[in-house]
Amino acid sequence: MYEDYFGFTEKPFSLTPDPKYLYRSESHANAFELLQYAIRRREGFVVVTGDIGTGKTTLCRALLEQIDRRTFSALVLNPFLSEEDLLKLILQDFGVVSREEMKTGRLQGVSKQELIDTLYDFLLGLLPIHAGAVLIIDEAQNLPLQVLEQLRILSNLETDKEKLLQIIMVGQLNLQPLLRSPGLRQLDQRVSIRYELKPLTRDEMVAYIAHRIQVAGGSTAVAFTPKALQQVHHYSGGIPRLVNLVCDRALLGAYSARASKVTHDLIERAAETLDLRPIRRARFAWLRRGAAVTDAARSHPSSLSCR
Repeated sequence: MYEDYFGFTEKPFSLTPDPKYLYRSESHANAFELLQYAIRRREGFVVVTGDIGTGKTTLCRALLEQIDRRTFSALVLNPFLSEEDLLKLILQDFGVVSREEMKTGRLQGVSKQELIDTLYDFLLGLLPIHAGAVLIIDEAQNLPLQVLEQLRILSNLETDKEKLLQIIMVGQLNLQPLLRSPGLRQLDQRVSIRYELKPLTRDEMVAYIAHRIQVAGGSTAVAFTPKALQQVHHYSGGIPRLVNLVCDRALLGAYSARASKVTHDLIERAAETLDLRPIRRARFAWLRRGAAVTDAARSHPSSLSCR
């Protein structure tokens, strides 16, 4: 609606995980480099966590765009799968089976062990051509326990010298406590790299907004006043998804008012229509730390002692 008015080629603050809009804040850049390092070095299991809306899926999409041609990739966006369906989806993404075979049910009678053997044969076939394979699972905190155990088994696919399949699990903050639970200890011990995405600082958020406006083709068409930017961070806490929501609604308000600047008042109105309240990151961080200590005490009561 407001795209033509401001000269945008598309909505700059869409919620879709378009990799070209990825802004590499310090945290996102570190995560991106770690993931690339893990894939190159075949590190096995990697876990990336972050609060809701911090850009985890966009990071995954951007990573896939940068993967070289010698690395086969599979991306699982729906974690609510059975073990067999997960294996079939992986084989489909790797190109071992076709979408048509999946649709027509030709794999219906294939056993789980046959699927694993097929995957193992495929991975072994990559060695002579010096190729690799990476599996990325988004929203991994929702994986059923039996599927998590299946992933542990897949991590055993290896030669004497290297892992055959790199597995990257991406999820919300509760993924880490889940992996620390006693029943998943063997899986947790296989994680070689862990990283938590952080919200944007105020300065990063300002650069993030400018980046998205520029990518959408409207770098000089609209401006946010300093006070408006302060309020965006006030209501979003630096969470990219919330930044997008507030900015999109504020641009709509500026369009309705035929204004070329997004002011403090427009941000206030946008936050009100979205029913947003100011986010106090320090307080939430304290609550999360408290919850983590409680979880640790419940899981390992002997590890905490008074001194």
